[in-house]
Amino acid sequence: MTFRVQFTQEASDDLERLFDFILERELARDGDLAVAQQALDAIRQSVETLRWNPFTCRKAGASPFLRELVISFGHAGYVALFEIVDDHRVVIAAVRHQREDDYH
Repeated sequence: MTFRVQFTQEASDDLERLFDFILERELARDGDLAVAQQALDAIRQSVETLRWNPFTCRKAGASPFLRELVISFGHAGYVALFEIVDDHRVVIAAVRHQREDDYH
């Protein structure tokens, strides 16, 4: 069984915010601007694993269907909050950097 993975508008906004943050950080230190795209690629690649194995991710609350995907990238990484909506669909609700306090 495979699941269709969708992003809420809020999660899409999170991706844009995270991309902009990395881009600004790299510009400020004359760093590698490709890192921002590499981070997005790592997130998207990791999210693809939810198509086959969403129940392997850690629970994120009382509901067994609300879960978090930990995404490695660099020294830290990201966390995607998602819900298994039904037998065929997973919805990404938010994405944050692991060092952020909470989802935005």
